[in-house]
Amino acid sequence: MAVRAMLFDYSGTLFRLEEDESWASDLTHADGAPFDYHHQAEIMRRMTQPVGLSVDLDEDARYAWHHRDLDPELHRKAYLEILRHSGVPNREQALGLYNRLIDPGEWTPYPDTGEVLAALSAQGIRIAVVSNIAFDLRPAFTSRGWDRYVDEFVLSYEVGATKPDEAIFRTALDRLGVEGADAVMVGDSEEADGGATALGCGFEFVEPLPTSERPKALRKALQRNGIAIKSTDGPQS
Repeated sequence: MAVRAMLFDYSGTLFRLEEDESWASDLTHADGAPFDYHHQAEIMRRMTQPVGLSVDLDEDARYAWHHRDLDPELHRKAYLEILRHSGVPNREQALGLYNRLIDPGEWTPYPDTGEVLAALSAQGIRIAVVSNIAFDLRPAFTSRGWDRYVDEFVLSYEVGATKPDEAIFRTALDRLGVEGADAVMVGDSEEADGGATALGCGFEFVEPLPTSERPKALRKALQRNGIAIKSTDGPQS
């Protein structure tokens, strides 16, 4: 059966939050001493890793972490606690770093994101972005004119369900007007994104590598499903 719809994860699939040590260059300890390079790099790793906990949180903060993608306030609380436990005592500095994390303008698209979305849209294949996230990622698409290709944004904090819960995938399929057997989910987590297979969707795994190291993974995922694409979107932003 021909693919009628493609569901895409956001982080590590269409876009990536690249580690940027300059974000942590102005962080200081309680005594005013600057963080050394290794401490800066560790802070960025903890802020950008998609899963797992790097610090020991109390019960309240742990609850916030596990429910962070359902509530923006819990998301903010969880990450500020991680920064505090990581040796960032200055709340103003912590907020500045956190605000970069949730700024869609700071996220980098993979090299083939635009052309893949454009090609699918041109062929009448419906598109949904399905993400465990606690902030509005739409500006990352609108700023590049790619929002015109995406039929639905299904975000965990807006729909009240997180992957791999079937509910979030069912919402995406219902909004697109297709059955699971007509759709393929593309993502960087076999556990979370692969949950779509419970509804009969196909699944394509892509590695969440730095954007410079993964130029064609999305194109190849489409080609494996019999979808031919040409470069139609011009140079990437």
